[in-house]
Amino acid sequence: MQRVISTLALASAGAGGLVLVALVVMTCASIVGRALIDFGLGPVTGDFELVEAGIAFAVFAFLPLCQLRAGHATVDVFTSGLSDRFNRVLLAVWEILAALVLALIAWRLGAGLIQKSGNGETTFLLQFPIWWAYAACMVPAVVAVIVAVWSAADRVRAVFTGRDTRPIGGEASL
Repeated sequence: MQRVISTLALASAGAGGLVLVALVVMTCASIVGRALIDFGLGPVTGDFELVEAGIAFAVFAFLPLCQLRAGHATVDVFTSGLSDRFNRVLLAVWEILAALVLALIAWRLGAGLIQKSGNGETTFLLQFPIWWAYAACMVPAVVAVIVAVWSAADRVRAVFTGRDTRPIGGEASL
């Protein structure tokens, strides 16, 4: 199961990376177009609308890999001196909370998707429906929830077995 979860997280992050690269290329083209406006070029129409939607997608796309690799920011000043068992219990609690928060975010994103798809709202310049961005973000959000639930279960298992299968705080890769 860990291989499937890893593959999902890596695929999601890969998609986010591709979108970021495309946004960088588009932004550069838009800047060059603005600089060369006297030569008949111009900015990419709706570049800020595409950046807004693309960055939202990328944020959701990187969440699963961050969750899987324990890459979220941690402050372990107080817990570094505690027992391994206590730290495993604490990690399990935080992973369960993270899964619940990600599920809440995905649920509300889904509610927003339904609301936006029903009202016909579009972007200002490109006139693409707002719900497209919500739908694009929904896919990695669901992947993030799947990874988070698996991560929580993995941490709970580690509490009972005393064996960690994943990094504690992002110090090693999978």
